[in-house]
Amino acid sequence: MNKGRLEAFSDGVLAIIITVMVLEIKAPHGPGFAALKPLLPVFLSYALSFVYVGIYWNNHHHLLGGTGKVNGNVLWANLHLLFWLSLVPLATGWMGENRFAPATMAVYGGVLLAAAVAYTVLQNCIIAANGADSLLAHAVGRDWKGKLSPVLYGLGIAASFWSSWLAGAAYVSVALMWLVPDRRIERTLATEQRPG
Repeated sequence: MNKGRLEAFSDGVLAIIITVMVLEIKAPHGPGFAALKPLLPVFLSYALSFVYVGIYWNNHHHLLGGTGKVNGNVLWANLHLLFWLSLVPLATGWMGENRFAPATMAVYGGVLLAAAVAYTVLQNCIIAANGADSLLAHAVGRDWKGKLSPVLYGLGIAASFWSSWLAGAAYVSVALMWLVPDRRIERTLATEQRPG
């Protein structure tokens, strides 16, 4: 199967997710800067989610860059990831509109956790389709960030009922950890494709 269609479809869905999130931000009713103050929680939740969707887009691009073959399992795993990412606008809006209330922080973390698990499933399906000796399998290696992220999400979900700030700190920490793109795949591809 051609991975180009998978990439194009995924890029389109991620673009729509970002568009839906920004459309949820309503214009303030007053003409002064003071009218922007109530929008601060909404904007902060949007900014964090924008970064998360950007991180997924970037790493998805790298993941498929190291992919030679896709099969039905990969297609379904990709849809599974896109399903959870499509819930980000809902969780983002709910969290921002309710000023980071505990339940909203827990649901937001749950969506992030489910997306992280779905990404790992997609990665494993791609490795299975391409073989244990594939470039992607070598590039992924031990994947410490991929293993630490769900733990931090779980801590954030638990902390959300005690302190929304601690939950937010856990979610921001994961985003910061992934903000620098995962270059393992690029390095492995460059090394494997180098002549001689």
